[in-house]
Amino acid sequence: MEGVNLSMDVVHMIAKLGDMKDEHYRNTLAISTIIELLVDKGILTREELAIKADELDQFMTCSPYPMV
Repeated sequence: MEGVNLSMDVVHMIAKLGDMKDEHYRNTLAISTIIELLVDKGILTREELAIKADELDQFMTCSPYPMV
């Protein structure tokens, strides 16, 4: 009977991963749409977005606890 429970756990995990994939796609589409609208309206340029993305990437990769 424990094998059945394990199998159902695997099925639930696969279903959750599928849900996450769909949610990730919708979020990515929403963000891409907003970026395109901001660029189309002349509010931001692609260069400004690239610069800010690089800044944020550098910020996120820095350790909050620098080695002394």
